[in-house]
Parts: sequence; C-alpha cells; structure tokens
Amino acid sequence: MAGIKDVAKRAGVSTATVSRALSGNGRVSEKSRLAVLKAARELEFVLSYSASSLASGRNRNVGVVVPSVNRWYFSQIVDSAAAALLEAGYDLTLYNLSEGAKHRDRVLSEFLLRQRCDGVISVALELSRSELGQLLAVGKPVVGIGGVLPGAHTISVNDREIATLATEHLLSLGHRRIAHIGGVEAFENDFRISGSRREGYEAAMTAEGLEVLPSWRAHADFTITGGYTEAKRMLGHPHNRPTAVFCASDEMAIGTILAARDLGLRVPEDLSVIGIDGHDLGGIFGLTTIAQFPGQQGEHAVKRLLGMLTGPEDDGILPANEDAQTELLVRSSTSTPADRP
Repeated sequence: MAGIKDVAKRAGVSTATVSRALSGNGRVSEKSRLAVLKAARELEFVLSYSASSLASGRNRNVGVVVPSVNRWYFSQIVDSAAAALLEAGYDLTLYNLSEGAKHRDRVLSEFLLRQRCDGVISVALELSRSELGQLLAVGKPVVGIGGVLPGAHTISVNDREIATLATEHLLSLGHRRIAHIGGVEAFENDFRISGSRREGYEAAMTAEGLEVLPSWRAHADFTITGGYTEAKRMLGHPHNRPTAVFCASDEMAIGTILAARDLGLRVPEDLSVIGIDGHDLGGIFGLTTIAQFPGQQGEHAVKRLLGMLTGPEDDGILPANEDAQTELLVRSSTSTPADRP
C-alpha cells in the first residue's frame, strides 16, 4: 500500500507539502496541489484524517448550533455553511436546539466542549457570558450570527433599523393606517428579534405622529400559517381596516397575502404588504421585502471562523460585530393606498 512518501516522490514535493495539499491546512501553490492530487489518485492514497488530527490537534469539524431547522432563515444559513465547509475540507456537526432549554444546556455545556469540534458557529442564540466563556476557555473559537456576543466575532442585521425602513416604505407611499404582525413571546428569548422589529415599526409611526390602534397589532409564530390566521382575523373587520401590513417575516407576509385574497381584498390595490427576510417564495408572490441574505451570512461566518482556525494565534483583530448586507426589494405587493387624494 502506498504511503505519503510515495506520493511525495511521484509528485516531486516534500511530505509536508503532500500533507498540506490533502488536508487543506497551510498554503500550497496550485501547481503543487494539482500534482499531489494526481499522484494520490494514481497511487490510490487517502490521507488518514485521524492521524492528521492527532498531529495538528484539529478534527476538521465545525459545530453549527441553530434554534430550529424548520425555519427558512436557519435552513439557508445551515445550507450555505455546509457548502462552504465542504469546499474547505471540513465536516459539519449540526446541533438543533428545538427541544428547548434543557437540550440547549446540554449542547452548550457538554457536547461542544468535547474535542470533536474545532470551532462553533452560533445562529440566533444569545449566549451568556458563562456559555461563551466555557467555549473560549477550551480553545473553541466562536462566530455568532444574529446578534452581538461580547468576546466573539458576530454577523448581524439591525432589526430595529430594517423594521423602521420597511414601515417608512409604506409611509412614503402614502399609507397612514399601517398594521403590524410580529412574533409571539417565544421569539424574545434571544436578541429580542420580534421586539426590536416592533419597536422599529412603532418608531416610524410615532415620527409621523400616527396612532397605532390595538387592533392593528398581532402576534404569530413567523410561519405562513400563523400569518394567515392573524391577518384573516385582523382584516375580517371592515371598520377602520388598515391599508397596509408590515410583517416581521416574509412567511407571515405571504400568509397575509393569502388571507387578503380569501377575504376578497386585492393586493396591493386594497392592501399593501411588506415583510423581512428575502424568502425564496417572495418573488413568486410579488412580495416587497427587506432581504437579509442568510446564505451570505452563513458563508461569511465560515470564512471568518476558518480564518481564526488557520491564521496566526494572535492576528491583532479584536472580536467585533459586522453588519450583514440588507436590501429593500420593491415588488408588486406595495403601492399607494386607494383612498390617497
């Protein structure tokens, strides 16, 4: 059976170069990398990753922790992170915390502290100082997505600002009776995403001197079904019906569009609808939205984490928060209100 020395001899490089080329650790010229891959194929040589991990102290595995895999936003991040890690020669271990606090405590205090993961990408989880400190203390670099984590690199959007922008878009069209469908209390556990988006909506309305009626506020579970149920209840009363609805997620906005259609309301002639996310289905429904490109967030988090794993131990870069890209995508679900003078 061929060994690493045989591959090195055939490729005309050192054994160290063979190891770097096949493991992805360290810099290798493209010419040398291709020569090593060709030689390894011809000799049917496969690098022993167990031996490599013993030598390097790394397992080439990254843990990704998400609150749920059933939501579009989280699935997009996991999908892009998995692709980026695969490209870099790393495995992904997924930890789904959908079973609640007990499951979360076990993952953060036990599973991630084992030596199987080289680093952690935490998605929409507001890690406590103790939780974060445990990971950093055992040499597990952490990159967070969704909010600021003191002591870790993070990537996030300003939920209050993008909610204000969404509401201001409706105001700029002439809407004054604007309703809001936000998240239920369960979505306040980490980074107050729902509350921050509600505050952004209220700030925009207050700045225009507009009253927000209690009947124009609703709470759902960020799903199409939840948005549909709450929108149908809200829009089912013709008296002082809103002319526009800002939803805290695209899925709830899509549910609102479906509810409006079932009630015989035209979108956008009778009701304008805007959401947040940039969901794949948004284009099909003509949904105006604030896109936040979760795929890019996942890919960038992997790039940042691998840079921390493979770069100098002290690269002089302090942990900081990076603003993720967002964009207002205006489609056919918003227009001027029918009663505008």
